[in-house]
Amino acid sequence: MSISFLWWLLKLALEILCGIFIVLYAFALIKKGDSVYDNEPEQMNPLAGKKVIFVNDDNDKENADGVRGHLEAVGDSDYQAGFYDAYVKRVVDIILSFGGLVCLSPIFIGLIIAIKIDDPGPVLFTQKRMGKNKQYFKLHKFRSMKMCTPHDTPTHMLDNPEQYITRVGKFIRAHSLDELPQIWDIFIGNMSVIGPRPGLWNQDVLTAERDKYNANDIKPGLTGWAQINGRDELEIPEKAKLDGVYVKNESFMFDMKCFFGTVGKVANDDSVVEGGPKELKK
Repeated sequence: MSISFLWWLLKLALEILCGIFIVLYAFALIKKGDSVYDNEPEQMNPLAGKKVIFVNDDNDKENADGVRGHLEAVGDSDYQAGFYDAYVKRVVDIILSFGGLVCLSPIFIGLIIAIKIDDPGPVLFTQKRMGKNKQYFKLHKFRSMKMCTPHDTPTHMLDNPEQYITRVGKFIRAHSLDELPQIWDIFIGNMSVIGPRPGLWNQDVLTAERDKYNANDIKPGLTGWAQINGRDELEIPEKAKLDGVYVKNESFMFDMKCFFGTVGKVANDDSVVEGGPKELKK
């Protein structure tokens, strides 16, 4: 095989990749507004950009953290992003997420087929989550639970969560494969590769705890410092504190530490406890 032919193949591959990138990025720009509820103002967070505290109130409904109360604004967020977070990280996220979408496409196809065979229904699961500056966004996952599962209830709040998880779902949750569609959420700009895991929109206690450490002022991540230091067995204050450690140390080198720590965690993860701390205590 001649060098000129190899060079031609390389140029062809690069041209194809460039074409795919342009199409995907154009589609991402089109879908960005919908992904953050621009067309559904009633779904937006009135506390976006505010500093908040949690106020216990027995008259409120029980939230996704299992506590009665609500959030109250106590001022505007004054967090100032550094150069890395404001500029460099987005470039890295685009490169890594595009590479992930392309390279992992065979795995995506395999999981789509497996999910469809195991439990007919939508392949993707969409949920309202807390994004940067408390802006709500639509997070995507591969569906790992049955169609009858309560929608806005975190797994640790379900009674006997195992009854809702499909056979394929158990495997993909154990190895975090259900999170792979969030590579698209990174590409579109609602998430980052590394950062605090996005909480549910109604996890008020978690939101308030994270505000103590500015962990709501950066983009949520596919994985983060808390995920490689405990994951499901962590109590909310401890998880928020670890997210604060990440915010304080956010840098390219610390992101690499989180990234490679996640690789080992996914390969052999014994911290996935369906039902979270509640089940672990049992």
